[in-house]
Amino acid sequence: MLTSFTTALSALTAHSTAIDVVGNNLANLNTPGFKANVVAFHDLVSQSLGAGLGETQIGFGVGVPVTLRQFSQGALQNTGGPLDAAIQGDGFFVLKGTSGATQFTRGGSLEVDTAGNLVMPTGERLQGWSLAGNTINTNLPVSDISVPVGSLKSPTPTSAFSIDLNLNAAATAGPPPDTFSTSIQVYDSLGEAHVVTATFTKKAAANAWDYSVSVPDSDFSTPGTPLTGTVTFDGTGKLTSPLPTDPPLKLSLKKLANGAANADLTWNLFNGQTARLTQFAQPSSTSALTQDGSPPANLVRVGIANGGRILAQYSNGSQVVVGQLALASIRNPESLLASGNSTYTPSAITAIPAIGLPDSGGRGSILGGSIESSTVDIAREFTNLIVFQRGYQANARVVTTVDELSQDTINLKR
Repeated sequence: MLTSFTTALSALTAHSTAIDVVGNNLANLNTPGFKANVVAFHDLVSQSLGAGLGETQIGFGVGVPVTLRQFSQGALQNTGGPLDAAIQGDGFFVLKGTSGATQFTRGGSLEVDTAGNLVMPTGERLQGWSLAGNTINTNLPVSDISVPVGSLKSPTPTSAFSIDLNLNAAATAGPPPDTFSTSIQVYDSLGEAHVVTATFTKKAAANAWDYSVSVPDSDFSTPGTPLTGTVTFDGTGKLTSPLPTDPPLKLSLKKLANGAANADLTWNLFNGQTARLTQFAQPSSTSALTQDGSPPANLVRVGIANGGRILAQYSNGSQVVVGQLALASIRNPESLLASGNSTYTPSAITAIPAIGLPDSGGRGSILGGSIESSTVDIAREFTNLIVFQRGYQANARVVTTVDELSQDTINLKR
């Protein structure tokens, strides 16, 4: 009878632990990247009474349940948050904990701290590769991902520009001759803007126009030299001179008044083999202006794109890839130890993580603007709660029954 008492007590402890697991699962129903635990009960060694064919085995109850974490795929939820990221498939984000230890997580609600590091809300630093110079070398070991906060992005001086336009085939040479002008803004090595104006003047010769491309003299310490020449078209309005095989036309920006470096700007008249200038019987007009420079700019936003690329958006509208998230593939993820904040640390039996780029080496994909939901199934948890509650109540009844029988035994002496 004493055995039945201790057996029932072991069951109370086991079912109480199982209810704790269910409670923790339900508490983390909305925790991004949380992986639900399941309970595995196991019996204790039996006591053998008698021998041979008449041997009787009586169990000693149930052990404290083993909890197994289910690393199944959680549902992906599109949040639109610029720093939200979800893993689709196998793998973990790699973290450097506040103690310096390597940790792993499936949670993807990220932030940028005051030092410019990409971090979890609880301070763990995301690992990957950062922009160094003009490249991101993913062959190097992973390190903290740093975002250039609080500093100006250096200007990009213009090296080339293009003007897509149509010149009116009905224009006349006058006098006065018909003209058409259009302007585009370019940038020098200091990030200062300059206005380049292209003026086309109809010549007496059929289908011919003189051009003059220049920057205001006030931008120079000594007057600049405009780029001049002639463009010609055939009877179908197609540009015949210059040709794509001719030397490129260059506008010289030298001795600028602000001390910026000298530059020669290439005027791109062709997109591949297609001319950007036409002459049709329509009013002269500009359809597109492009140039490859930009002024200095402040960082206004950081976001995570698909594939784990870290994008920095600047006040001048430019966008630069400044980092790359890494993923770790772990052969036996069930061996990881939960360390709080939806993070995990390796145990003694955890396989060596294979850290690398997403979508390679068995690692999953990273989706920007999304998070992975918890794997907690509320219906299953409520079912388990009922089952474990009944198990607890049944074994509590065993305890009270044994207690009553013990009292009856004591009363036999009276």
